[in-house]
This record gives sequence, C-alpha cells and structure tokens, in this order.
Amino acid sequence: MTLALLGLHLAVTGLLLPPRLAGHPRLQARPALGAALWLALMASFTVALVLAAHHALEPAAHEPAGLLGLLPHLEPAGPVVPHTHDWWLLATAGAALAGLLATAGARAGRIRRRHRAVLDVVAVRDRRWGALVLEHAHPTVYCLPGRRSRVVLSRGALRLLDERQLAAAVAHEHGHIRGRHHLLRLPADTFARLLGPLPLARVGRAEVALLLEMAADDAALAEVSRGELASALCALASGAPASGPAPEGSLGAASTGVLARVRRLARPGGGRRRQLAGWLWVLTLPALPYLLACAPHP
Repeated sequence: MTLALLGLHLAVTGLLLPPRLAGHPRLQARPALGAALWLALMASFTVALVLAAHHALEPAAHEPAGLLGLLPHLEPAGPVVPHTHDWWLLATAGAALAGLLATAGARAGRIRRRHRAVLDVVAVRDRRWGALVLEHAHPTVYCLPGRRSRVVLSRGALRLLDERQLAAAVAHEHGHIRGRHHLLRLPADTFARLLGPLPLARVGRAEVALLLEMAADDAALAEVSRGELASALCALASGAPASGPAPEGSLGAASTGVLARVRRLARPGGGRRRQLAGWLWVLTLPALPYLLACAPHP
C-alpha cells in the first residue's frame, strides 16, 4: 500500500499536474509564488522517488507506523520502530542533491565570471543607465546576476528604444537582480537536466523561467507603466530572431514568453489575495511523500 501511495503521488506530480498548471492564470497573477510552487512540486517528486526506491528495495522494513513513526527513538526496545531509521535516507539524498546543485551553481558562476570579465574590457559604462553598453547592432538588454551583477545594453537597443522604454527594460533587469532569480532557476534547470523527458521537468523548467520573467516585470512596474514595459518588450522581441537568446548565465528582458507577458500586462492587476494558503502549499508539498509513507493503513 505504501508503495502504491508513493507511485500515485509520483504519477500525479510528475505526469498529471504539470499540463494542468502550465500557464494557469492564478499562478501568473502571483508569479513568485507560482515559481515557488513549481519548485516545491519538483522537491516533492524527488522525495517520493527516493522513498519509493527505498521501499521497493526493502519492503519488509517499512510497516506503516503513523505519524509517530516520524519521531526519532534513541534506544528502541525490540525491533526498530518503522520509519525511525529512514532519516539517514533523506539526509543522504539531500546531501547528494545539494552537491548536484552546488556543482551546477559553480559552473554557472564560472560562466558569468568569464562573461563579466570580457564585458568589463569591451563594453563602455553608461552612468546614466547604470549599465554597460556593448557595441552590437542588434537590440538586446540582459543582466548578469550575482554578487558583482551587471546590466548590459547593446548599442542597437539604445538606438531602438526611447527613454521610457529603456527605463522599463533596465528596471526589469534590476528586478531580476534584486529578486535573485538566478538562484530559483538553478534547481529547475538541474531537475530538468536529470529528468528531461518527464513533463514536470520539461514543463516546469519553462514555467519557472516564464514566471520569474513575470516577477521581474512586476518589479519594473514600480518605476514605469504597463504600456511602457509592454512596448519595450515588443520592440526588443522584434530583434530576437537576428540577435538570438541572451547569453548563457544571463537573464534577458525579451528572451522568454514575450507574448504571454504582454497579454498579462494588458490585463488589470490581479491583487495579492490568498497568498498565505499558497505559501502553506509550498511548504507542505516537499514533506507530503514522507507523510504518505508513514500513514497507517490496514
């Protein structure tokens, strides 16, 4: 029964939910919360996968004990209390995943440092915009996040965009930097590299990227209007086929989901209701597989 419950959880989170959640208006109304929910689903799937593998290998060692089985027992009398010996499993799996994330983060950091070193040599600092100006004909605006962040404008973007559009694009990039969105994209990208064909990995990675762009759009709206930001996105997107996506390790203003973002900007603001319930789901989802594994059943 325990293995069946975990398998059902894997099927729901990994296969059934992602197509239904993709592009959901409620997640797009609160994009930071939406991105966190996708990451929580990935964490929940990972915990369930580890527990299912362990239960399949040692089925006799996992009689359900209810939630009391979660409590550690220092000196168990007789047989080991079910599930109290499983903490090492999650700790080991967590350490392995943390190692993968650290490796991926270190690689992304090296790419950004190399790119930053090149920019500091070939680009010119524009004090008015607080950005580096790159001599490139195609319009592009992006940022290199991290401790020594940079906002980069191409000469083509300066020619194409008017003053308010430039202000909107730069404010969008500062929204990425302040929100540390590169840290939220890292686990989604790592999960997708490990489980690429899985709908949760493939769809989730794209949705996290889109929702973080929308979160940066919302941050920019504190400084510019919706119309100015939408017009800047459309103008930059018109040069995308020639200029290509933003460089690896960077976050580009018009590199992801421009049409969906412009449509969202055209709608009235969605407010901030029911945030608490959403964050409770985010906190609960990663622990749900362990609670299922410990649930008593006949």
